[in-house]
Amino acid sequence: MRNKLLESFDKIYILDLHGNSNKKEVCEDGSPDQNVFDIMQGVSINIFIKTNQKRKNELGKVFHFELQGKRDLKYQFLNKNNLKTIHWKNLKYKKPNYFFVPKDFGLADKYEKGFKLNELFINNSTGIETQRDAASIHFTKKELQHTIDVFLNNDIEDIRNILSIGKDGRDWKVITAKEDLVQGYNITTLQFKPFDERYIPYTGNSKGIIAYPRNEINQHILKGNYCIVSPRFFKEPPSYFVSNTIIGHKVLSAYDKNFIFPLYHYENTNGQHTILQSSKRKPNLKKEILNHISNKLRLPFSPEKLDSKDAFTPINILDYIYAILHSSKYREKYKEFLKIDFPRVPYPTDSKTFWKLVRLGGELRQIHLLESPIVEQFITQYPEDGDNFVSRKISKIDPGFVTDEQNPGFGKVWINDNQYFDKVPEIAWDFYIGGYQPAQKWLKDRKDRKLEYEDILHYQKIIVALSETDRLMKEIDKIDFEDDSST
Repeated sequence: MRNKLLESFDKIYILDLHGNSNKKEVCEDGSPDQNVFDIMQGVSINIFIKTNQKRKNELGKVFHFELQGKRDLKYQFLNKNNLKTIHWKNLKYKKPNYFFVPKDFGLADKYEKGFKLNELFINNSTGIETQRDAASIHFTKKELQHTIDVFLNNDIEDIRNILSIGKDGRDWKVITAKEDLVQGYNITTLQFKPFDERYIPYTGNSKGIIAYPRNEINQHILKGNYCIVSPRFFKEPPSYFVSNTIIGHKVLSAYDKNFIFPLYHYENTNGQHTILQSSKRKPNLKKEILNHISNKLRLPFSPEKLDSKDAFTPINILDYIYAILHSSKYREKYKEFLKIDFPRVPYPTDSKTFWKLVRLGGELRQIHLLESPIVEQFITQYPEDGDNFVSRKISKIDPGFVTDEQNPGFGKVWINDNQYFDKVPEIAWDFYIGGYQPAQKWLKDRKDRKLEYEDILHYQKIIVALSETDRLMKEIDKIDFEDDSST
């Protein structure tokens, strides 16, 4: 679209007034950036000029100016200035994106020497989209089974009334959801948000109980797999996660659609009837890139896990990538590129550096999946008895986190007026993964629910995992993993 605008117009003036509260925009000094209107979406003034003097195949020029700060400041500026008095910046856009905002692409040559996730992983897909989360996704198996029983044992209008389901949509209807469940289903876990697995009835059929199950990929995940989770475009700060089960399409952000890259592809999959059966598998990895990595490491590739360093395996590749994607230096250095496409990962420089990153990435993977013994070593306490209901607002208005003045950097996370998690590190409470702060989001989503014993243990595992993630990211940043000579 931007290319077409450049072909159509001689000059394009963009006055970006910012003020996007959805993106939590602030000024460079951290002060508030207010919208000129009472809306959440950012605002810009755009002037498109056509004189018919531009030569054929010549592209127009783009002039840009941005203004941030308080609303009154923006009003004053707009009242005092016009097209001629504003100090416009002539943007040096480049194909294929033709951005209409300033971008620094000075590192493009170095960045593009790496391999993209969608180049390495042969098959990928977005996460599932139910279009009726309340009917399809549940906290417990018991709650899900109740919903399934309602579908199976009632007529259409009774189902709608009992479950408070609104009007049918184009791709999700009560009758087709019921028919889908009647044919058979598997109850499985879903990565709904980071560290938040829930239960879902999976059939693999589109426009049934799940509108878009992405069965072409998920049938391979449900047989046993590890997957990297990544958005293609980022409105939020770049973040990545790992899963060993299917994911929701907005697992990392409410604004960025997420893709899943499975490590293995299983043969002889025929839908729901073979979902949980074992079969032969092969790496979902492109041979040309594996050969390049093999040459770099001077090691052969093995399609299955080994207990030695005589060869590298698919899980080694995933852990290597996962470590690099959790480098703060990498994220900051290439943030402009990470916003606009799947990440590129530099090829290994040597086997010693590779195995260091594999080890750290493997630790991160196991911690994020709560498989590591480390997450069982609680650093928090839950000292008070009570009903365990989350009735406290976990928000800025009524903060769940209260700093411990005697122990700076730690605090209490109150779930109600009497009960709390104690000795919670502030770094874990504030830690972001994508657009969410898992230590806060997990509790917010359980407002007015009772925490069971397993839930209390699970939350304490989350706190350990977030604290360890911060530590491991700092360890990864100590490693120089880029090679300027990569091709």
